[in-house]
Amino acid sequence: MCRGTGLIDIRMTGMVKALSSKTEICANLMSKLGRSQSLSVMESLLASRSEVRRVNGRCEWSTRTLESKAVEDFRRRLKYFFMNPCEKYRARGRKPWKLMLQILKIAIITIQLVSFGLSNEMMVTFKDGNLMTFRHLFLKGYKDHQMGSYALYTKADVYDHIHHIINRYINLPNLTVGNLAYESDDGKYAPLSICREFYRNGSIDPGNGTFDIDPHIDTECVSVYPPQLLDDSGLTPRVNFSLDFKRLLSVNIYLTLKTINLQTVRHHELPDCYDFHITIKFDNRAHSGKIKVDVENDVRIYECRDWNVEGAPGKNDYLLVTFDTVVILACFISLILCTRSVINGVRLQSEFNIFFHAYSNKIVSLSDRMEFVNGWYILVIVSDTLTIAGSALKVGIQTKYLTNYDVCSILLGTATMLVWVSVLRYLGFFKKYNILILTLRAAFPNVIRFCCCAAMIYLGYCFCGWIVLGPYHDKFRTFDKVTECLFSLINGDDIYGTFLKMRHAGYMVWLFSRLYLYSFISLFIYMVLSLFIAVITDTYETIKHHQQDKLPVSQLQAFIAECRDQPESGRYQTGEEPAACCLAPCCSFR
Repeated sequence: MCRGTGLIDIRMTGMVKALSSKTEICANLMSKLGRSQSLSVMESLLASRSEVRRVNGRCEWSTRTLESKAVEDFRRRLKYFFMNPCEKYRARGRKPWKLMLQILKIAIITIQLVSFGLSNEMMVTFKDGNLMTFRHLFLKGYKDHQMGSYALYTKADVYDHIHHIINRYINLPNLTVGNLAYESDDGKYAPLSICREFYRNGSIDPGNGTFDIDPHIDTECVSVYPPQLLDDSGLTPRVNFSLDFKRLLSVNIYLTLKTINLQTVRHHELPDCYDFHITIKFDNRAHSGKIKVDVENDVRIYECRDWNVEGAPGKNDYLLVTFDTVVILACFISLILCTRSVINGVRLQSEFNIFFHAYSNKIVSLSDRMEFVNGWYILVIVSDTLTIAGSALKVGIQTKYLTNYDVCSILLGTATMLVWVSVLRYLGFFKKYNILILTLRAAFPNVIRFCCCAAMIYLGYCFCGWIVLGPYHDKFRTFDKVTECLFSLINGDDIYGTFLKMRHAGYMVWLFSRLYLYSFISLFIYMVLSLFIAVITDTYETIKHHQQDKLPVSQLQAFIAECRDQPESGRYQTGEEPAACCLAPCCSFR
């Protein structure tokens, strides 16, 4: 035994009193964290700050080995957390199920998108082809005009076109080459409806510059029923109605036609039945002497009631529904695993905050805390959520309960894009690719700040161009057109055409347009874009310098870098007790 224990007890009492306040503070912090492992680490750290020696120097009570174990264990735990799946497999033999699941997801989600894209392509082609057919059938003299350019300018033309539409609808089965039919209810064909909208009362005299108008809008409709059996006796007599063009706002003609999309048979898919709700609009709201005519088409897709395809074994939609169910299940499992990883990262971040403060008496920076929140997992969680929602809509479309292709396309398209972007995470396991990913991640905050400042200047030019040049240039007529035009100018598109169009304006507007365009192009092409590239280049050089010199770029990385244990060392096994660490105090004699 060692002598002089009385003196040792006196010194120990003083040390305990000195550490009592710090121990109490850390104990309160750790009680909030609620993890036994962190509690043992903190107790080891606090105990390690005491050092007791014998008076005569013959016996020494040291806990430095305990401090080394606590710090090294936590440092090793952090290093294991930031390992890639392959390194974790070498460290603990844990198979990278999450990595294999993500690779499987890339394959099945891409196959799902391609399948949906081919089906959607046939649907869109069929719908657009029918819309063009309706324009040629019902618009007199239609010659593939651009959207919005078909217009009428005389009263006689308006009446003539309305009667032309009525006659075409009545005689449709004898005219069309497609599988078009009337909608019927209890054996009676659905009518064609002509609705006119006009101001309730009005007395307008442009010659004297006087008017008296009631702005309330009234609507009147007339229905025209097609004959049940067509014969050669002629067309149905014309519908007599009059239009007061001074008060007229619009004439809308509504009709419904049915057809079947037979082209899907060639792709081993059952044909779908379509209801086309067609609206032909005569727009006179501007009262400018020009009545715009346009055709709109609303489609409802549903499953045909009675079908028979020669040589087809039967309905096979259940195969696609089963595949979509597998996709939903895989994404749901991935969602759970990635959410669990994010939660574990947040918990480890809280432990590191307390640990680092007790170890070095420093506060962990925000950038170091964000290292524990894996942005790739957040990306995968968003992708899985979109895929599950889009797959559910796809199942509804295949079973004909839903027909909203647009929402489903947006969800599945965005999800597939994010899935393929997440592949960059696995390329980051290689150093040559990792520097590009690190540059994108490090430069992103600075790029966002830079874009916010540049957006203020950009919006200023947009508002100015809209209000000044809008009356003289089509590209500046509306605010959204201004933003598109200026963005095109930044990329060097159609610069000469934009300048050329302003030659016919007045001298003052012409001079202002030159100053406006020259200053905008010079500012954004020569300065803003150059500074934008410089921000990314500077970040790239910084990352490259740190990688070449192998310097840690943060306190967290510097703390982890002190752990020299390789994944193959076997020291990352959960049940190991490193031989170099001693848990019991030692008493040495001189």
